[in-house]
Amino acid sequence: MTNMIPQWHADHLTFSRLLDQLKQQVAEFHEDGEPDYDRMLDIVTCLREFGDRVHHPFEDTAFARLVMRDPDLRLPINRLKQEHRAIAAAGEELVSLLKGIIGDAVVLRSRVEAAAALYLVYYRHHLATEEREILPRAAQLLTHDDWKAIAREAPAEPDAAIGTRAALLLA
Repeated sequence: MTNMIPQWHADHLTFSRLLDQLKQQVAEFHEDGEPDYDRMLDIVTCLREFGDRVHHPFEDTAFARLVMRDPDLRLPINRLKQEHRAIAAAGEELVSLLKGIIGDAVVLRSRVEAAAALYLVYYRHHLATEEREILPRAAQLLTHDDWKAIAREAPAEPDAAIGTRAALLLA
């Protein structure tokens, strides 16, 4: 197994593009328009299914290897792992609110807007930190054997449906 950084980065680009789509819908919401709530739910669901269930566990596996190579990375990596949990919780809250709206529940606009803003800010900050601080260190520190171990230990890629769903949302 070779270096997985290009795929790591590609995942981040996909996440960023999905977040751009969500941000457009939130802007429509903010301007008292009628965003596409189903689309918003699809975007967050896709991010959660791939990000929370596959990508973040992969990162957690790579993070463990990075800390073995450089113990000074423990604190920043622990923060990133906490962010994984915060992103998952923020996504869960947003999904719940969106499902409520779609199901004709009365939901305060301010509550949905705040949940969406929180999710967007957490996710964007997280991606930027990893791109700026962690991926370059992984390129320097992780060996061929580390990448092989990460590939063995990390969750398997999801079925093609998640990638197809992301592609359709970005089309």
